[in-house]
Amino acid sequence: MTQNPPSLRPDLARARLQDTGLDAARPGQPRIGMVSLGCPKALVDSERILTRLRAEGYAISPDYAGAEAVIVNTCGFLDSAKLESLDAIGEALRENGRVIVTGCLGADPEYITGAHPTVLAVTGPHQYEQVLDAVHAAVPPAPDPFIDLLPATGVSLTPRHYSYLKIAEGCDHKCKFCIIPDMRGRLQSRPIAAVMREAEKLVAAGVKELLVISQDTSAYGTDWKGRDSKFPFLDLSRDLSTLGAWVRLHYVYPYPHVREVIGLMADPANGLLPYLDIPFQHAHPDTLKRMARPAAASRTLDEIAAWRRDCPEITLRSTFIVGYPGETEAEFQTLLDWLDEAQLDRVGCFQYENVAGARSNALPDHVPEEIKQDRWDRFMQKAQAISEAKLAAKVGQRLTVLVDAVDDEGATCRTMADAPEIDGNLFIDDGFAGLAPGDLVAVEVEEASDYDLWGRRLD
Repeated sequence: MTQNPPSLRPDLARARLQDTGLDAARPGQPRIGMVSLGCPKALVDSERILTRLRAEGYAISPDYAGAEAVIVNTCGFLDSAKLESLDAIGEALRENGRVIVTGCLGADPEYITGAHPTVLAVTGPHQYEQVLDAVHAAVPPAPDPFIDLLPATGVSLTPRHYSYLKIAEGCDHKCKFCIIPDMRGRLQSRPIAAVMREAEKLVAAGVKELLVISQDTSAYGTDWKGRDSKFPFLDLSRDLSTLGAWVRLHYVYPYPHVREVIGLMADPANGLLPYLDIPFQHAHPDTLKRMARPAAASRTLDEIAAWRRDCPEITLRSTFIVGYPGETEAEFQTLLDWLDEAQLDRVGCFQYENVAGARSNALPDHVPEEIKQDRWDRFMQKAQAISEAKLAAKVGQRLTVLVDAVDDEGATCRTMADAPEIDGNLFIDDGFAGLAPGDLVAVEVEEASDYDLWGRRLD
């Protein structure tokens, strides 16, 4: 089945059908293929669709030839992602011919059918029932309750030792460059009991790391009327920290109440990792205003200082946009100066793109492509230098790492400071015999590069 190219961009993140042990079909069992594009939130949607299909007696095909129909879960965050989704749909049509489209791009069905009029059906994001209806129409189910067994955790598209935990859908922000609220709606938080039940099942099945995701994780639960807690995000963080697994928080906005979670991160007795993924996007107040971002750069530096004071081991990751409409050289220099002061540990960067339907398209003074590229290069050069210095300071430290993969050349691992596929790795190239994915291992860091570490196994 098709794969996206490797990239640090969330709209191009790879989604692979791992060895789930569920792809062996019995005679006569209908088989469905899945192409999953986009961010981890879309990956969770794909897992839920596949889990429902397996529960109804479908087998999962790892290639086009073995599938009776193919589902393409699309991304529509950027115009480049839309084109990639159209290409994936076209490939599935050429290789298989029977294609059902879902996901964010499905919110604009005419866009898809205009390019590919022969698709069987188009559904929008997290419309699970409509996807199943389309599959039933194309490939009727043929379940055998005595043979078709499904693990309690369902189908996973990530390795068995880590899993994404989606706690909410939608977003209440109105950032001018983003159309996610139009595609996925306003914030809809899952009940804490449902989130915890899923998390507990995953940990019981052997998951060692839970990656908490939503559009705005720190706003979790604020859509509930008459709620007992002002910030349910704090309650959920406390509950998740007790499960005995690593818990990594993604897409956290720098609201003041986030500071209360930092104390949990500072306590090594619980599983809430000292790691925050925060989408700052820019640092100049005028740029942020044009973006309609719910944050002020002057205050975020104060928050960062407070977080580091309360939890010196905290790792901070963020993404930024350069070349936003109206961005002047002075505004960009402010961003570079801010990055110098903030000293973020992990940084990603986009060059601004127009997105059909985004309000930023109508802003004046769009930045020429060559200037966007130049600013991206300068930004990443500075971010790389910061990363190199921070990793060099880890040489000689003793760390606990999670093993992701083992081959003949060594073990690929991650520290608490590294999220899968977007951050760096720690490699063990000697004494790795007997290690397996999911093992937690003590190492001493011996070498560092711009983004990765090498270590010596201690146990």
